[in-house]
Amino acid sequence: MSVFLIVGGLLLLGVLVALLYPLLKRQPMDREIGSGQRELNLVVLREQLAELDRDIKEGRISEQGGRQSREELERRALDYTTDVPATASSGGRKVKLAIALGMAFPIVIGALYWTLGTPETVVPGKKVAAGKDGQHALSPEQITAMVERLSLRLQENPNDGAGWLMLARSYAVLGRYPESSAAFGRAVTLLPPDAQNFADFADIIAMSQGKRLSGEPEKLVKRALEIDPRNVKALALSGTIAFDHQNYDQAIREWQKVLALLPEESATAASIQGSIRDAENRMAISGKQASDNSKAIGDVPAVIAKLSGTVELDPKLRAEIKPGDTLFVFARAVNGPKMPVAMLRAKAGEMPLKFTLDDSMAMSPQFKLSTVGQVVVGARISKSGDALARAGDLEGLSTPILVGGGDVRIIISSIVQ
Repeated sequence: MSVFLIVGGLLLLGVLVALLYPLLKRQPMDREIGSGQRELNLVVLREQLAELDRDIKEGRISEQGGRQSREELERRALDYTTDVPATASSGGRKVKLAIALGMAFPIVIGALYWTLGTPETVVPGKKVAAGKDGQHALSPEQITAMVERLSLRLQENPNDGAGWLMLARSYAVLGRYPESSAAFGRAVTLLPPDAQNFADFADIIAMSQGKRLSGEPEKLVKRALEIDPRNVKALALSGTIAFDHQNYDQAIREWQKVLALLPEESATAASIQGSIRDAENRMAISGKQASDNSKAIGDVPAVIAKLSGTVELDPKLRAEIKPGDTLFVFARAVNGPKMPVAMLRAKAGEMPLKFTLDDSMAMSPQFKLSTVGQVVVGARISKSGDALARAGDLEGLSTPILVGGGDVRIIISSIVQ
């Protein structure tokens, strides 16, 4: 039996008990109380009759007046001695009312639930659809019908920019990209300039022309970045456009800007990091040198490929330093090969050392500061004079920072194991 039926039945039984108990409860000694009251009345009447007889005998009341009073007292005594329980008819009515309520209450409650509730939920093995008339599970046909109704409404009110934007996004969900593109065109001309709308418009046009961003989408991406140079979607599309033109260093810069705006653990950040690695690999294979003076699509300034800072030594390790030890300061990409994108060499005795890293210190012309966005800056004191880390070397690393950011402070505080 359904748990719902068990719980419902117990609740119904509780309500019936609360209603019927006062009606069926035997009144406290109705007959005994009535009998005691009659006995008391009869005692009073007997005393009144005795007093009446004394009054007649002593001449205080005439014979005729005494006879009338005696008849009245005797009539009242007769009424008290007739045993007709006054509560019998009342009790019978209460029992009948209790029976009627006991039968009618469950019927009325059941009828209400059948009309207003969901009786099919208590039928074993029968599942109820989410909501009445499928309101929580719209079919594709219903969605299409709603979109078409919106389209008809916009024909009557063609200046509704928000409506055209909603229609454009609805067509995009349905995969009807040409219709979505046309609706986006109406929306962006009616609404205030919005970077996200222009980026979405570019994406839809690209989808309608075989996922190609050349032509009109490039112009729309540029317009989006003019409105908001930090719009994530516009920057991502800008990087893709540069990648399609084989301008890999430009693509990396655009995508690094996206990474700076996203949480590191997000799925989008992971996808962007994969794209950056792809661009780095293609750039290395092609042997093309990154252009230091190139600008991002949309006239967004390129990242300044320079890092400055200071290297210090933890006083606890000062005894570990020898006169011939070599200090290396380097930067390597957070996402990419471990090979440094810039490195300088100095004497360990020159600490604290102020330094600057730039593209001229790259170990490979295809892989330098201007080709990455986030880096870790490190400093290592080498006992052997070798740039490769060895056991016993002293080292310190920074947290990930953006290329072109402020000064970085590095403290050499650990020993390489």
